[in-house]
Amino acid sequence: MAYIKMIDEEKAKGKLKEAYESIAGSGKKMAQVLKVQSLNPKAMTSHYQFYRNIMFGKSSLSRAQREMIAIVVSAENGCYYWVTHHGAALYKATKDKKLTEQIKSDFRSAIISNKEKVMLEYAVKLTSETCNTKEEDFLLLREIGFEDKTILDIIQIISYFNFVNRLACGLGIELEEFYNFGE
Repeated sequence: MAYIKMIDEEKAKGKLKEAYESIAGSGKKMAQVLKVQSLNPKAMTSHYQFYRNIMFGKSSLSRAQREMIAIVVSAENGCYYWVTHHGAALYKATKDKKLTEQIKSDFRSAIISNKEKVMLEYAVKLTSETCNTKEEDFLLLREIGFEDKTILDIIQIISYFNFVNRLACGLGIELEEFYNFGE
């Protein structure tokens, strides 16, 4: 259970009930990372829309690449909640259990392209050395073939997962019992 009060779906009223229904639909369970924001329905809805945009919106990044970034950032932050959630999503996208486990434990040993490894190294650096990233880090992404729009997508995903890792860890969010983690 989270450290702060959360309003359950069946007790939600007004704007919160509308937010729950627009996100999960009527009668469905909410992910804890959204439900923990039930005291601020407008922020919860904005958060969800941003997530949907960066993870499912138009991008030259594949679903698997987006999930790899999510996992690597979350692993770097030690956030079990998100490593687990997005490990399941990577497995769903690739159907490759070995790859999923490699990305979760040590992406550097994974059989992925050099371009993906550079992208994930950048994710680690922006996560752990945020203000020590330099223009040459950005230029390396461009040199290996990422266009500026895609680099923006990469940075938005990295930034988003740093944000939600802090929500999960800072508020004590636990894994949902109802969620299928692909195991």
